[in-house]
Amino acid sequence: MSVKDLYDAHSANNNLAHFASIASLAAVDGYIDDEEMKLLERFAHKLNVSDAQFKEVMKKSNKYPITHQVSFEKRLERFFDLVKIVFADGILDEEEEFLLGKYAIGLGFSSSQSDEIISKSKALFMGKIDFEDYLYFMNK
Repeated sequence: MSVKDLYDAHSANNNLAHFASIASLAAVDGYIDDEEMKLLERFAHKLNVSDAQFKEVMKKSNKYPITHQVSFEKRLERFFDLVKIVFADGILDEEEEFLLGKYAIGLGFSSSQSDEIISKSKALFMGKIDFEDYLYFMNK
């Protein structure tokens, strides 16, 4: 097995884990309405989740908890992975932002940390950073 195959397998598993966590968050109130289902379908497409995987995750009997990470850096890494996928199309709508917030809290960030991380992520991924931040990242 090549390194690329290993990476692709890890990436696919990581994407499925992200999707399953998001689906669990959407169903936390006991049901998934039409708008949530549309959003989940979009996420599944962005995450390259197959139809069979989608159907398996969406079964009521399945429960996919978010894997909590102990360190701040690991939590941020998991969040970053999802943010990259969400911003792949260059758009972050209200529903996606809402689910990002729920996901951040599910990872163990506080509500205020979640808001701050999302705000900074939006600025970075949408190219709306000021020169000082740009300089900081370039010198790091």
